[in-house]
Amino acid sequence: MAGFPVTRLRRLRGSESVRRIAQETRLSAQDFIYPLFVTHGFDRREPIPTMPGCFQVSLDRLPEEILEVVELGISGVLLFGIPAYKDGVGTDAYAEQGIVQEAVRVIKTRWPNLLVVTDVCLCEYTDHGHCGIVRDGQVDNDATLDLLSRTAVTQARAGADIVAPSAMMDGQVAAIRKALDAEGLKDTPIMAYAAKYASAFYGPFRVAAGSAPQFGDRRGYQMDPANWRMALREVELDVEEGADLVMVKPALAYLDVIARVRDRVSLPLVAYNVSGEYSMVKAAAKNGWLDERRATLEVLTAIKRAGADVILTYHAKEAARWLRGER
Repeated sequence: MAGFPVTRLRRLRGSESVRRIAQETRLSAQDFIYPLFVTHGFDRREPIPTMPGCFQVSLDRLPEEILEVVELGISGVLLFGIPAYKDGVGTDAYAEQGIVQEAVRVIKTRWPNLLVVTDVCLCEYTDHGHCGIVRDGQVDNDATLDLLSRTAVTQARAGADIVAPSAMMDGQVAAIRKALDAEGLKDTPIMAYAAKYASAFYGPFRVAAGSAPQFGDRRGYQMDPANWRMALREVELDVEEGADLVMVKPALAYLDVIARVRDRVSLPLVAYNVSGEYSMVKAAAKNGWLDERRATLEVLTAIKRAGADVILTYHAKEAARWLRGER
């Protein structure tokens, strides 16, 4: 290839129209899934203090949120539930009339074609805040698998398009696949939180979902942020167990992991732009330190550039508006 002055790469940056045709990575609202927090009660749309612009929404007001998602062309939603009560085994997670199961029915009654993904975990539903059954101060991996499987089955029966196990229990994908198949739900895909790190960036979410551990932490089952080879092993095991999509979480601090997973697997790759990544942009923008629109679209572009096919992001609605030229 000829060098300067024959080659001038700035020629491809000289105008908006030229930059557009030279652009390698393109974002659209179809790339996004919007996470939502659903709760009991009536006429509730409670602001989440740690996540400006996000809310806990009661079932009667859920259609307002969904209509906006549909009108903006966002691909779908991911549902997290705030239960009416909690206990040691997360009963409301797998109840047929659980909050997420009811939310799925509300959505599917009016928008049967909207993609609805359901989080499969126990942390929001347990009084101790851990993602599984606790015995002798430790999360019992194998005993938890049955409850995760029951959760996935009730969510799929309610109409969930995809179930997304996030507990990081060994064998959870295989257990859920077996349970779904046994219940005649063999066509329900599994989106595996395959490489989920024990991250400080989950802090705002834990306030939103009321899911902070009441003792200890989750480093015994979520991944060490220092490791990437183990992430590949986690992904490969989930693929072997029957995952249909795999996820890296968080996204922004783990772009290298997203890229390595993309090189290794051909399944659809999901990246979760998590609450802390969202909230720090919001906080900086509020203080005038960042242009929120530019910073957000840059972050989302970076996640897609790294190899993500789908981005779970709390910025989905704002980003969708910005991408179609709104301010």
